[in-house]
Amino acid sequence: MSTSEEIIVLMREKQTLEQELDKLIYGSVEVRESKDGKYIYSHYRDNGITLTKYVGEYSDDLYNLIINNNIKAKEIKKRLRTINNKLNSFKVYESIKDFKYGLNVDFAKSNIVNMIYDQSIVEGIATTYLDTEELIENGKVRNMNQEAVLKITNLKRAWDFILNEYILTLTTTFDLISNVNKIVESNFYYDAGVIRSTPVKISGTKWLPILPNKENIIDDINHIINSNKSKADIAIDLLLYICKTQIFKDGNKRTALIIANHYLISHGKGLLIIDADNSNKYKDLLINYYETNKKKEIYDFLIKECYIPLK
Repeated sequence: MSTSEEIIVLMREKQTLEQELDKLIYGSVEVRESKDGKYIYSHYRDNGITLTKYVGEYSDDLYNLIINNNIKAKEIKKRLRTINNKLNSFKVYESIKDFKYGLNVDFAKSNIVNMIYDQSIVEGIATTYLDTEELIENGKVRNMNQEAVLKITNLKRAWDFILNEYILTLTTTFDLISNVNKIVESNFYYDAGVIRSTPVKISGTKWLPILPNKENIIDDINHIINSNKSKADIAIDLLLYICKTQIFKDGNKRTALIIANHYLISHGKGLLIIDADNSNKYKDLLINYYETNKKKEIYDFLIKECYIPLK
């Protein structure tokens, strides 16, 4: 396994473990009594800060659940320490410390709600900006159905994944693209991230993409990223290639936009954001590109309307 592949595997496991830990109710148990009854509180540490959380009305089952969760939490934290030590051993930060990507990462993180909301609208996910913001920032569901919640949650996980400093050191490869699709389509398809082996239909056109071939995909991606074009041009080429090739069973547009931004951010070259107001135009231009293979119109649109260079 190459270093890049190992970093991706470790980061995927780390992300999964952190989510599992976040869902656990664990910590030092305190039972408080009042005239109305007994109540359970847990005390735990998060980033060195001691926090207290109200758990619920006392019951033996709830008390024992927290005790058992403490064992799980201890095991997860131990594994996370091992993963972090292994990641630190790669010293990959040295390879990007001269990039001006830090400002780009901050820029992306500060716009994360906007970007995910815009992506959701492009994908036809039933949500509003306020609902998206509430889910991403507070983990609370307002007026969304289960499918919308899962798709938006997956988008947040995918953005968190590509904004990690270790992932930002990686060259764009099929392996990276595949893993982003696995996150985007998590809990929708068991074979997410796997090259599709069946035909797909695209809404709004009779055009049908051919079945993709892994060797061709790898060669095509290498050709794109090793070209002499500008970084913005390469990012757009990656976006259009992934969209048109329809590498995966679903989630190709979401995967493509996230990968294009990974490429831009890792080189400190800004962001590519297709805002909600431009969603219909973008989809129409994509269809035209699929059917004619002429990319000038959609390229001009993406550069002029969607590309935000880092000043």
